[in-house]
Amino acid sequence: MAARHRRRIATAAFAAVAVLTAVGASAGCDAVDKAIDCVQTADAIADSVTDLQQAVENAANDPAQTDTSLDSIEKNLDQIGDKTDNVDVNKAVDDLRKAVTDVRQAVQNGNKTPDVGPVTDAAGELTKVCTS
Repeated sequence: MAARHRRRIATAAFAAVAVLTAVGASAGCDAVDKAIDCVQTADAIADSVTDLQQAVENAANDPAQTDTSLDSIEKNLDQIGDKTDNVDVNKAVDDLRKAVTDVRQAVQNGNKTPDVGPVTDAAGELTKVCTS
């Protein structure tokens, strides 16, 4: 399932880049560059979410892997937040950041298999916002 999800994200990202490249002459380089950065970072976040899902599944073997995955997502969220002033993107970033915080809190409270569904959903919404 994760591979299919990543393919959808990659397809959406490539389509967005193609559209943005075609529109680039009329939209201005800064807007296109920001949008491409958003798509690329959203793709990196999708990879981190996949890593998080695998880390939660293997938490008994390597509990530190969950923290590493959450850290990676947060780092990528910082990159998007620094590069955009788009209200929809910022809301999606905030929602994903809250979902990551909730998972981190659940792990700190002893939950070895926290629900990462909200993280996955929020990452999907961020990708959608970046590619629309």
